[in-house]
Parts: sequence; C-alpha cells; structure tokens
Amino acid sequence: MLCEVFVHQKSMWPGVESRLTVKAHRRTLARAIRRSFDLKHILSIYVKNRPGVMSHVSGLFTRRSFNIDSIAVGTTERPEVSTMTIVLKGDENDLVQFKGQLLKLSDVLEVKALPYHSSVVRELMLVRVNATSENRAEVIGIVEVFEGKVTEITHDSMLIEVHGNNRRIKTIIELLAKFGIQEMARTGQIALGFESDSD
Repeated sequence: MLCEVFVHQKSMWPGVESRLTVKAHRRTLARAIRRSFDLKHILSIYVKNRPGVMSHVSGLFTRRSFNIDSIAVGTTERPEVSTMTIVLKGDENDLVQFKGQLLKLSDVLEVKALPYHSSVVRELMLVRVNATSENRAEVIGIVEVFEGKVTEITHDSMLIEVHGNNRRIKTIIELLAKFGIQEMARTGQIALGFESDSD
C-alpha cells in the first residue's frame, strides 16, 4: 500500500520529486567534499597539572563529536604545567572552533596548532611479535632498517622498541604483521614546532 501511494505521489508531483532528489544529491556531495578536505591537526595544549584536567578536555571532544587519533600527556619543564598533544581530524573551521572551546576551560593555559611540515613529531611503540629460529634473522633485519631496538628475545617471540613519525610506525606494523603480533603498546604522538620555519 505504501509503495502504491509513493508511486502515485511521484506521478502527481514529478517536479517536486525531482527537486527533492537534486537537493539530496547536493547534500551528499557537500558532505563528501568536506570529508575530502579533512586533515589531521596537531594541538599542543598546556594545562594546569592537577587531577581531572584530562577528563575535562577529553569530555569536550566527546560532547563536540570530535574524533581523536591519538593523545599523549606529560609534564613540561615546569612541574605545575602539563602538555597534552592531541591529533585530530577535521577541517580548518573545526580546528578554530575547537581551539576556542578549549580556551574556555579554566585549566587550559595555552593552545597551539602545530603544522606537520614545521614540527618534529614522534611516537614510541613497543611490540611483541612471534619469532623463532627460522625467521628471527628476518625480523631483526626489519628492525634494523627502521632503527629500532630488540629489547627481549625468547624462544618464540621478540620484544621490539621503535620510535618515529606516524608513517614509520604504521609501516613497520604492516611489515611485522605477517609474523604475528602478540601485543602492542603505543604512546601516541608528541610534537614540538621548529623555532624558525625554512619556508
């Protein structure tokens, strides 16, 4: 019955139906274009070093539906101040909006947006992979190429430490996956901007 009514309505108002279809396509296209311009941004957030601050900041992400790629927290050269390095995906408007929301929090002292091209970005990963006498040399060869370090060797596994940018970490994970990854821990990305931009 519903199908019959829908067909009848389409025949009565073909112009209306076509205009609605065009509008729907435009909305879909607009969303697709916006996603294509979404970039990863690094925010360095200086906050007061006291309990509850991290939950306040992460709660802001949840309420605003921002997606966090990684988050790392540590103290600075001043013990009373911590820095939160957050990598998020969005367009420039999202970045401006979120920086404004962060600065409204009483525990937030400063917010810096760090461009990838003029910043040093690093992450530490510990990963344990399956490794026996048959493939141990191949695993070690991969680790050496990525300037990593073998921290522990057992009869059937190796514990590996690697640091670098996000691309390096992702690449070595892909190469080690064929051996079988038992467990893995990543710190999240930290970053500092260069004092002078060569551009």
